[in-house]
Parts: sequence; structure tokens; C-alpha cells
Amino acid sequence: MHPPLSPFFDLKTDDNQQKYLEVYCNGLQLLRLSALNKGTAFTENERQALNFEGLLPPRVVTQDEQVIRLYKGFSEQASDIDKYQFLRAVQERNEVLFYALLSAHIEEMMPIIYTPTVGKAVQKYSSLYRSPRGLTFTEDNISRAKNIVNNYPWNDVRMIVATDSSAILGIGDQGHGGLAISIGKLSLYTAGGGLSPFNTLAVNLDVGTDREDLRQDSGYLGIQKKRLTGDAYFKMIDQFVDAVEKRWPKAIIQWEDFAKDVSFAVLERYRNRIPSFNDDIQGTGAVVLAGLLNACKLKGEALVDQRIIVVGAGAGGVGVAKVIQDGLVHEGLSREQARRQMFIMDEFGLVVEGISPDAYKKPIMQFEDSYKNWQIDAEIPTLAEVIKNSKATIMLGLTGISGLFTQSLIEAMADNSQKPIIFPLSNPTSNVEATPEDIFNWCHGKGSEAIVASGSPFPDITLAGKKHTIGQGNNAFIFPGLGFASVLGECKLITDSMIIESAYALADYTADHYFQRDNSQEGTIYPPISALQDVSLYITKRVLTLMLKEQIATNPELEKHKGNLDTFIQDNIWQAQYLPYKFKMNP
Repeated sequence: MHPPLSPFFDLKTDDNQQKYLEVYCNGLQLLRLSALNKGTAFTENERQALNFEGLLPPRVVTQDEQVIRLYKGFSEQASDIDKYQFLRAVQERNEVLFYALLSAHIEEMMPIIYTPTVGKAVQKYSSLYRSPRGLTFTEDNISRAKNIVNNYPWNDVRMIVATDSSAILGIGDQGHGGLAISIGKLSLYTAGGGLSPFNTLAVNLDVGTDREDLRQDSGYLGIQKKRLTGDAYFKMIDQFVDAVEKRWPKAIIQWEDFAKDVSFAVLERYRNRIPSFNDDIQGTGAVVLAGLLNACKLKGEALVDQRIIVVGAGAGGVGVAKVIQDGLVHEGLSREQARRQMFIMDEFGLVVEGISPDAYKKPIMQFEDSYKNWQIDAEIPTLAEVIKNSKATIMLGLTGISGLFTQSLIEAMADNSQKPIIFPLSNPTSNVEATPEDIFNWCHGKGSEAIVASGSPFPDITLAGKKHTIGQGNNAFIFPGLGFASVLGECKLITDSMIIESAYALADYTADHYFQRDNSQEGTIYPPISALQDVSLYITKRVLTLMLKEQIATNPELEKHKGNLDTFIQDNIWQAQYLPYKFKMNP
């Protein structure tokens, strides 16, 4: 017998194979629990049986009617941050209804619960704070981590999104406010990937902040100390991982928004101990690789024939470079040749072996002899010099520096290719290296037609009578499917091959569904956000298939259903639908 999902309820199946919730509380206590509250949708029989008759408005409405009413309220909000607060309030009142609303309007609401609006919510987290969610570990309470995880009411946590808030989007160290990122990512695991919210946990590893303004702010809710570093930092993370392993042995950790100085170290320290991955390193890399594969298809060229510049050598930039390098090797290049065709730029110029001191960059460093015949003005080439001399055909921006891709740099890319591939990927929108509109116009002026994707949403662009859809290279196309597959397969290690497979799955889905089947080869690099759940489930199936092939899954149920993975996946998807309740005294 497994323990109940929660001290408050458990999922059961009756003799007719119909699911219901066995609830262990009633009355006002039940109505105050967002996991159980149906609000005005409780039937007359449920109101009587659960002892809250008279506590609700008398009319019983359907879930669909509730969604319509809430969407009207959402639409009436004055600003994006007001809409964010509206949705968070719904989630804290009624978890199921929140996901029903989000799923019905995912394309409109994803930019609110995730990038770009979530960046504003992170910055204003302390002033916006209303209700507790997730767990926070600090230097002061980490010695009691085993007690803290027992305070969390879900007994079968399978997915944890944990952040130390050191490198949030493109806005840097946000201290305690980074918890909003973990909450938003988990919303997409459910709305996009089908994972039950009652199997998830948002975690803030509040190790302090190096921002003096936050430490001096009387309204700031986080630890008002400088960030932990070195051994003290890793001792705290060790204690967190120990507690998770003991409380939830099947849990997966997604490391989120860690700064470059610790992100690779954290991933390597724990990935072989507890199944985990870093979305900024591996998820971003997978989604970018998928976009490049499709951009090359639109050009009628191969990825291995491209010369690629990655601008930005933080965790995201180096992570992207590593995954693209793996993709080039997958396509047939040697590891050395893959490195020679990629040029990674940091704030000092080209990242070069023997010159750059950062060990985490070593796998993607350029060889010094690769530019021995270039005409350059200093010891290492600048971005402009790399574009000109390498004859680059692809340029990716992961810097968080608004306007970094100037007209002269874009025109230089247009000189190298009739269809240069340019992805300004930084988030939020205010930090983008160049707007898609500017990139199109500058390339058009040189007689070229750019292929563009961005990290945040941008409207379509019409140029010279032709409409261009700006694909959004959003990690949400990768991590829900990758994570759901990892949960269903109960893998002990999230392998590099699983990351690559998720990238190829996204590329294949997009090409199959959104490329025209005529000689024009027109198509969009990424699917629309409205297709998020279909994309995620396709990736889930592809990754599960790989896990079976490589024998890295441990769930015996997966092996039993390997001949019909679609049914296995569908049977395990959580649906945002109200179930009947049956009250029982707490066992």
C-alpha cells in the first residue's frame, strides 16, 4: 500500500474504474485548500456531504462556466503584471481551475506566467507576495532540511525546479524573488507536459544576494546577507539534495537560473547522484539546436556546412554551444571539426584555448591556430573580426545586452550569406540583442533575407509584401516533454543523448506540422505556443523510446507498455478536470 498523495487526499479508482478523490478534511478547511477547492462547482450533494452547505453562493456552475468567468476577469486587468497577479490568485484558490484556464488560453497566458512577464514578477516578488508556495532553504535552516521537506504536503514529488536566483533570465541576481521562476516553470510542466501539480515542488535555495539594494530594502523578504560561496555554498546544496533523496527517492531536479560560476559545477556534482538537468545549459541548447536544424532545412543546406557564432559565454551560451557541438558530431563531424566551426564570444572577444582562464568553457574553446591567418587588431579577434574572417552564416545572441547586434554586424552577416540565420535569444524582451524587425530590414538592405527566431515573443513582420513569422525559441518546447519522459521512465540519469533526442524531436515535429509541402520550402522554425502540449507529448514519446533502447529506464510499467507508448503516456497525463469526492476520516 502506498501512502496517500497528501495528508488531505488520495487518488482512488472505484469498482467501475472511475477515478475519484478520497478526502480527509471537510468544511471550511477543505474550501481553503487550493488542491481541493472546486468553488461554485461543488454539487449540492458534495456541499451537504462535505459540510459546507451555505458557505458558497447557491448556484452550482460547471467548470467550463468558471473558466469563462475567470477569462473575462483576466481580460479586464490593466497591465501584464496585474494579469500575472490575477492568475497567481486563481492558482492559490483553486489549482485545478487555474490549469483549466491556462490550458484553454495557453498562447495568450504563457507570456504572463513565464517570460517576459515573469521577469517583472521576480523583480517585484517581495512587494507582490501574497501566499506561500514551494519550499525555501537558507543557511539558517538547512541543518533542519529533513524536517523541512516533511512539511511539504505532497508525498510523491517527482519533479523539483530549484533555483539559487543568481542569474534570472537576463536580469541577474534576484535573491529570494527567483522563486517565481520555479513556480512558473512548474506551471508549464503541468499545462504543457501533463505532469500532475501534486507531483511537483518549487524550491528557492536562498543563499543570500550580492545586491546591496536588496539587502538594504526593508521590504525585501529574503536573506539579507551576501551570497554563500565555495565550500559553504556546496555544503548547503549537499544537505538539500540529501533531504530530497530520502523524502522523495524518485524525484528529478531541474536546476534553474544558476550563475555561470556554479551552474556547471552543480550539474556535474549531482547529475550522477540524483537524476537532474540544467534547463539553461541543456534545455536552451536543445531548443536552439532544434531551431538551427529547421533553419538549415529552410535554406536547403546542412547544419555541418554552417559557420556558427555564439555571442555570450555564460551558462546559457556555453550550454548552447555544447549541445550544438554534440549536434554537429551527431550529424557526422569529428569533435575537433565541430569545435573549429563554432566561435564563442565573451566580453573580451573570441574564447580561445590557452587564453581564456575559465575551465567551464574548455570544451567549446576555439583553437588558436584557427585564426592565425586572419587580419586582426589585437591578440584575439573581436566579434566584427570573427564575422568577417570566419564567413559565419549563423549568429546567436545569449548576452542579455540590448542592442548588441548593431546594423553593421548584421550587414556583415548578410555579406556572408543570402539567408543568414540570426537568433537574438536573450530574455526578457527589453534585453534582446536586436529586434527581429531591425534584423530583417538591415539584411534586406544588403539583398539578403534573414532567418530569425527570438527568445521572447515578437509579432509577425511583413517586408516587401512577404509575411515572416518570428519563431520563439522557448525552453518550454523542451523541458516539459523531457521532464515528463524522465518521470514516467523513472530514469536514474538524464543523459546527453536524451537532450539531443529532445532537440531532434522538436525539429521533426515542427517540420512535419509547419513546413509547406511545395517548392517554396516556407515554414516556421518553431511551432506556435498553442501547440505546446502536442509538442511536449511528442518529445515525451521520442525520449521514452530512446530510454527503452538504451535501457536507462527503471519503471517496469514502461517496459510492459513499450509496444503502445501512446496509451501509456495518455494514461499518465494529469487532466485539469474536477473529480468526485468521497469523505473519509484521515487514515
